[in-house]
Amino acid sequence: MFRFKQKEKKKKLDIYKDQILQWLSTYPDLSSAQITDWIKERYGNVPCSERSVRAYISSLRSEYKIPKQGHKRQYEAVEELEMGFQSQVDFGQIWVDTIDGSRIKLYCFAMVLSHSRMKFAYWQAKPFTTVDFIEAHDKAFEFFGGSTKEIVYDQDRLLAVDENFGDVIYTEEFQKYVDFMKFKIRLCRPYDPESKGKIEAVVKYVKNNFAKHRIFEDIDSFNKSCLEWLDRTGNANVHGTIKEYRKKCLHSKNNT
Repeated sequence: MFRFKQKEKKKKLDIYKDQILQWLSTYPDLSSAQITDWIKERYGNVPCSERSVRAYISSLRSEYKIPKQGHKRQYEAVEELEMGFQSQVDFGQIWVDTIDGSRIKLYCFAMVLSHSRMKFAYWQAKPFTTVDFIEAHDKAFEFFGGSTKEIVYDQDRLLAVDENFGDVIYTEEFQKYVDFMKFKIRLCRPYDPESKGKIEAVVKYVKNNFAKHRIFEDIDSFNKSCLEWLDRTGNANVHGTIKEYRKKCLHSKNNT
């Protein structure tokens, strides 16, 4: 009796195989999460689960000998707070390629709602000033639908100019803004995972999943793409209370 070799079963992601291999060859450190997002961004659909994507990419790496670069997982302290109570703010920086082949350094303002983990990010092609910092808050509050009662920061020069016997002196512009918006400030040490692990994880996520290996055309297009990424991927898995959160639990909604 003759045995016919069974034809290899076609996989759902095979339609993107050449594209994925091109990405991996160009950027060997791409994560499966970023590849998943790039497929969504370009083709609008991923025809299988994230677990299946990871397995498929792992098999391609093995077959085509494209090793994966490891990275240390970011520690995030687990602290559950009531809805609408706290958000956290931090900055990030990253170098990206431009369409003319040069490199540019971009600066990111990021805010995360501590309860829902809903994220916002805003980019500039120049360092943030205090005025820019305040404008970024306005954009974040508009995105979320209001501000929280408390915001956690590093003691950054954009908001604090001095310390007098333990009392922090804020910049004039930022103090006026806080007085108007009526939220409480909580300052902490930089790179402190116990108090601001959520935002440090978000900054890393925004840089590595959205910005890394993205070609820069202009800052408006970059921010537009970032908002689309937030909707498509960055905030895709925030827990189910987010709709109620945005409707009922944000503070000072009329001030945004």
